[in-house]
Amino acid sequence: MEIVSVKFEERFVRDIEEIMKKHRYITKAEFIREAIREKIKKLEKEILLTNLNRVYGTSKRKTTNKEIHGAREKAFQELEEAD
Repeated sequence: MEIVSVKFEERFVRDIEEIMKKHRYITKAEFIREAIREKIKKLEKEILLTNLNRVYGTSKRKTTNKEIHGAREKAFQELEEAD
C-alpha cells in the first residue's frame, strides 16, 4: 500500500470527524478511502452515461429500436460492472 499525504484545514477535519462519528467510521483513512472509491464510481458512471447519450442522442443516421435497445443493455451492463 502506498502512503499519500494530504493536508486539510482544521475546520474541514472537524467536519470529517463529526460525520465519521455519526456513521461509525473508525479511522480517517477508512473514511477517505471510501469517499474516493465512491467518487471514482460516480465519475465512471458519468462517462458511461455520456457515451450512451452519444449513441442514443446524437446519431446522424437513423437508429433502429434494436440498436438503441442493444446500446442501452450494454450501458446498463457496464454500469453494473462499475459498481
